[in-house]
Amino acid sequence: MTTVAEPAEQLLYRPEEAAKALRIGRSMVYEEIRLGRLQTVRIGRRRLVPPAYIAQYVELLKREAEATA
Repeated sequence: MTTVAEPAEQLLYRPEEAAKALRIGRSMVYEEIRLGRLQTVRIGRRRLVPPAYIAQYVELLKREAEATA
């Protein structure tokens, strides 16, 4: 029996998966993408979010929170 190893870390997230990781709604993810606040990569017609872009988005949110505090 052959087993396929799962990758240690997911390399690209679908917007729905990014929403789940960020604990926000799917429509909010698409809005943030539209506004250019959450970056994506395209493969064909698919839009995917690398973990590094999720981390950059979180850093943006932190900077905005510090600016209003």
